[in-house]
Amino acid sequence: MSSALTDLCARPIVQAPMAGGVSVPRLAAAVCEAGGLGFLAAGYKTADGMYQEIKELRSLTARPFGVNLFMPQPEYAETGAVEVYAHQLAGEAAWYDTELGDPESGRDDGYDAKLAVLLDNPVPVVSFHFGVPSRDVLDSLRRSGTFTLVTATTAEEALAVERAGADAVIVQGVEAGGHQGTHRDLQEHDGSGVGLLALLAQIRETVSLPLVAAGGIMRGGQIAAVLAAGAAAAQLGTAFLATPESGAAAVHKQALTNPLFVRTELTRAFSGRPARGLVNRFLREHGPYAPAAYPEVHHLTSPLRKAAAKAGDAQGMALWAGQGHRMARELPAGQLVEVLAAELDAATAALSALSVFPPAGA
Repeated sequence: MSSALTDLCARPIVQAPMAGGVSVPRLAAAVCEAGGLGFLAAGYKTADGMYQEIKELRSLTARPFGVNLFMPQPEYAETGAVEVYAHQLAGEAAWYDTELGDPESGRDDGYDAKLAVLLDNPVPVVSFHFGVPSRDVLDSLRRSGTFTLVTATTAEEALAVERAGADAVIVQGVEAGGHQGTHRDLQEHDGSGVGLLALLAQIRETVSLPLVAAGGIMRGGQIAAVLAAGAAAAQLGTAFLATPESGAAAVHKQALTNPLFVRTELTRAFSGRPARGLVNRFLREHGPYAPAAYPEVHHLTSPLRKAAAKAGDAQGMALWAGQGHRMARELPAGQLVEVLAAELDAATAALSALSVFPPAGA
């Protein structure tokens, strides 16, 4: 690992920040205590809600941790498309006996207020999703002692991250569960995502920043692979989703290995932005018609998703999951870090053993 990341965590294992109540303080603390880098997800929380979770996490561990922020989104002009989608979802609202949410509930996710909290009460690491912060923001965080990371899904985005002055890039392959961290949400780019290993190679040749690899990683051998490909660490989300410390609903955890859910797909059905989840009824019925309107669609479907989760109905929930979801293990988070580290060591040793053989034709 790069020296900066080594100072943050003894093992090259980062727990992805999963918004929506999954990345709770007890999960992040367990990962940190095991030598990884735990993360809180500030997305969809108020600034005070984020601050209270930071306080709770600090009461559970003295080790470094991270907080993830969503970047504010540009205005969405085609309100008619959201209204049409709301009309399509009326039957869902009736089925779950709830109202649709207000699509105009806010676009910036309290970004400025959260930044103010993080500058007044600095944390070791802050990462950003859905775009690149300004150089002033990144410089201010650096002066406060905070290490910064920004997600990129293309080499061009990674170059923008480097030019803005971030400390590292989270390289997110198309295999990743949850929202793709694209900087610009262009519907014509749907389906054009790049796999993690190919993307790592492209970005490694484009920028000189440390890279954290994310997307479909579930085993220590995969961590070894991305380290060999130039990453300084690996970020895992779905692997930690099934742990008892995770705040995910029980029905979501069970769905990861339930044979009813055989594959994942990128969809706009639940939020209006491409996000990878298990294919269920809601995704199949509404995904083809969902507009590219984030966070309007997120706000619109929020009551539906909450009602489905309360009813234990996996067919109406956003079951975010990466492509490796069938390999999820129901281990305590700290034990999972230890298992992953042991698998990484075994894979590294196996690769070293291969080096004793002479090159072909020698």
